[in-house]
Amino acid sequence: MNLITQSLHDLYERELDKLLEELKAYKNEENLWKVSGEITNTGGNLILHLCGNLRHFIGAMLGGSGYIRQRDDEFALKDVKKSELIDQIKATKKIVLETLSGLSNEKLEEIYPVNVFGKEMTTLYFINHLYGHLNYHLGQINYHRRILDK
Repeated sequence: MNLITQSLHDLYERELDKLLEELKAYKNEENLWKVSGEITNTGGNLILHLCGNLRHFIGAMLGGSGYIRQRDDEFALKDVKKSELIDQIKATKKIVLETLSGLSNEKLEEIYPVNVFGKEMTTLYFINHLYGHLNYHLGQINYHRRILDK
């Protein structure tokens, strides 16, 4: 691995480990699926969303994993068992880290294969965007857990 892919690998590994820690920290499994007041996304749905997002945009689009995203299900499914969410996070981590490890500097400099925001961007730019997206929702999950799991 080169310096850039090693850095990306290490950062994604750290945050996906934190995602797993947040999930395991829910004292009451039912709280994963609760909303309250202006909190409209559940912790469980955010976890499904992050896994679907990363497995699609990194695993399938860059790694050729064959994953088929069902984005609507990421927000529609309810009461998925904690053990299944753990398995999804582990599978996501595996494919993301394998894919990032295999990216060359040339690949990172290429235009990302899908025009997601209505403009072309490099693969490195989009991977950095996905990292920010992961952290944004990781923070939401942390607050969701602490508010509902008192």
